[in-house]
Amino acid sequence: MATNGVNGTHVNGGHEANGERRKPNIVIVGGSLGGLFAGVALKTHGYNTTILERTPENLLHNQGAGIVAGGDTLEFFKRYDRTGKPVAVPSFKRLYLNRKGDVIHEEVNRQNMTSWDLCYYLLRANYDQVDSPYLEGGKLPETRPTDGQIKYIYGATVTGVEDQDSHVLVSYTQKHKNNNNGTEETSTIQADILIAADGPSSTIRAILEPQIKRTYAGYCVIRGTVPEPEGSPAALAVFRERFCFFHGPQMQNLTYTIAGEHGTTEPGKRLLNFVWYANFPEGSPELEKLMTDKEGRRRHITIPPGMIAPGAWEMVKEMGQKRLPPQMAEMAEKTRSPFVQCITDVIAPKNLYMGDKVVLIGDSLAGFRPHTVASTSQAAFDVMCLVDWLDGETNRKEFVKRTMQFARAMQEMGVQIGNRSQFEELDVGEYIEDRNFASVKREERVYPAWTAEGLDKI
Repeated sequence: MATNGVNGTHVNGGHEANGERRKPNIVIVGGSLGGLFAGVALKTHGYNTTILERTPENLLHNQGAGIVAGGDTLEFFKRYDRTGKPVAVPSFKRLYLNRKGDVIHEEVNRQNMTSWDLCYYLLRANYDQVDSPYLEGGKLPETRPTDGQIKYIYGATVTGVEDQDSHVLVSYTQKHKNNNNGTEETSTIQADILIAADGPSSTIRAILEPQIKRTYAGYCVIRGTVPEPEGSPAALAVFRERFCFFHGPQMQNLTYTIAGEHGTTEPGKRLLNFVWYANFPEGSPELEKLMTDKEGRRRHITIPPGMIAPGAWEMVKEMGQKRLPPQMAEMAEKTRSPFVQCITDVIAPKNLYMGDKVVLIGDSLAGFRPHTVASTSQAAFDVMCLVDWLDGETNRKEFVKRTMQFARAMQEMGVQIGNRSQFEELDVGEYIEDRNFASVKREERVYPAWTAEGLDKI
């Protein structure tokens, strides 16, 4: 499938109306950040889009997660956000603590921190004008005559994708809530282009590449937030507008300030966000205890906020008291809704399928370990590259090169940095070098030659 380079529409024999080229209709699978990045950008560029989100409610639940807002994330909001709402809290320094809680290294290094929920509600406002308290101090975005038509379908679980020459046919089941009972119906939708933005456990990738599986890396990330006013003076001194790290045997902890309730960035009303990596070997009793929720269900990847078993959380807090600096152990003691995710690895061999009618983006293409602080930025970058291709600003070869080299390089880097952090005992200087390397701007990176191998065959 090629672009005509004039009006940016795809030329594949299926995008003509009354003899004139039209922009393709696009279906996006996944209504979290990656899918909304795609929906917002494509809508702005005049493409008609439908988002299919499997969650049976119109709004996704707050994941309580902090996000390092990389350059591509900030660039995306600069280009496409119409609310005028600040999206990030600045961090001006990086600090490293020892086990006693003393600062053993610091350096000036500005980064920007945001939260999943703030990004989500700003994107929903821009995509389908969902109003929320997160817009306080902002505005509900205006619609423009040049915007594409949009549709957001929730409770939609994709069950199949069929190549039908000029388009793909997407099959899905949709759940409807009727009082206390739910009904389900089967539907199909045609798409000129299908974008898979359904995360590291992507259904679309599983259909296309069933042999590709997420593999457990041997450790988990424990996450949570504490309201800024509840932090002790010792904690606030190292966490407020700071990116603070601790490395110990088989664990790493990082804590920083993010926006507070309803996205407020006002000092004193923000949140302290902690991210704690700890080793739990496959099959160990500790892993089984950690990943069995309060209802007795053994979760495969994630224990959502509010679902961790009390006994498992007591085990985690005891571990923190024994092994973390006191300021970081304090965060585990004070958080109200912690959650746990198993760290996994996954990457697809390519990002275009079915004659370029199916595109994998973000975590659906490559699930980065969070040490890269690049997962959200990957989705934003992939979407901006995709729009450039669809609009004829670049070509197919360049789209594949940009997105695949980034995915391959960052996925490999995450594995290396994560394994060094969790399974090797190194001098803190080496961990600092790893972190600084992970923070190199994407446009300044030089990718190894192997990241380009085989791209001409995609």
